[in-house]
Amino acid sequence: QGHMIPMVDIARLLAQRGVTVTIVTTPYNAGRFNNVLSRAIESGLPINIVPVKFPYQEVGLSEGQENIDLLDSMGLMIPFFKACNMLEEPVKKLMEEMSPPPSCLISDMCLPYTSKLAKEFNIPKILFHGFCCFCLLCMHVLRKNREILENLKSDKEYFVVPYFPDRVE
Repeated sequence: QGHMIPMVDIARLLAQRGVTVTIVTTPYNAGRFNNVLSRAIESGLPINIVPVKFPYQEVGLSEGQENIDLLDSMGLMIPFFKACNMLEEPVKKLMEEMSPPPSCLISDMCLPYTSKLAKEFNIPKILFHGFCCFCLLCMHVLRKNREILENLKSDKEYFVVPYFPDRVE
């Protein structure tokens, strides 16, 4: 839900400014935000919710495992993201059928195929990710200093992230 909550907030903000918003999501995720979105829609905001079937069976997931927080183990991440990428064709078909056609695509960073779709439809794409500045800076420092992670003996070993004014371990 960590990415969906701010995406729903963005949808509401855009709709409050007169933008027609279509949220394409899985049935389970749509249900999670039904109360908030129903109130927004009932208040007259131009928001549409279009569920797209999540291909959980095709990748060996259990029914309802449509979000990372619903996975039984982190070992299911690869099949989960494989299923996410399998949404490309159904989402493309939805976009082709939209009237009026989409004028912009805002998508989660975990859905890389949306860049391709935006190009195909010749519309701008805005990438959304929910990382805070601190997390982004840590990732940048670790990317520039790969040896820090490469020299760890186990994934439980602590290490210091350099270049911060205070000790970050």
